[in-house]
Amino acid sequence: MEELKHRIKQMIVERLFLQVEPSDIGDDEPLMETYGVDSVALFELAVGLEDEFGVSMEDRDFSVDVFRSVNTIAKVVEAKS
Repeated sequence: MEELKHRIKQMIVERLFLQVEPSDIGDDEPLMETYGVDSVALFELAVGLEDEFGVSMEDRDFSVDVFRSVNTIAKVVEAKS
């Protein structure tokens, strides 16, 4: 699970062009509030998850709860893998 979270953090930094190190993102840190993740960024992250992890994101997966933190994203990726 730690490797999965690290890969998710790396993908978030790369896809959203964040000026932070992946290791600086806390597992439970609220992504929307802390990094200004909006609906466009959520879509970019969903595409990143599909590309990086080979999971298929469905309409019901596009919720604030899924993309709240690295931990919530990791749970979805793990369930779909």
